[in-house]
Amino acid sequence: MAPIVVTIPHTLGKEEALRRLKPALGTASQTFPLLKVHHEVWSGDRVDFKVGALGQMVSGQVTVGEREVRCELTLPWLLHKFAAVTQKVLTTRGQALLEKK
Repeated sequence: MAPIVVTIPHTLGKEEALRRLKPALGTASQTFPLLKVHHEVWSGDRVDFKVGALGQMVSGQVTVGEREVRCELTLPWLLHKFAAVTQKVLTTRGQALLEKK
């Protein structure tokens, strides 16, 4: 199955966007008890991760650029039913994190 790709534009610059996004997976797993982070490795401006949700493993990566953040998720077939909801949540939460304050 094709991965879900969400691109979120921002005006923060790469360093500020990275500062805001680095703790995001840990925060998400505290907010959503069904989400458990199994793997999170940052390499420069990119994080590769695996999370568990509803007994299924979701893998992905986030790349932070000067003007946009690109998130790519690979969902198992069982969770693909929730792909549209997942895209909406990623977009909404991502935009909230990346709004200029």
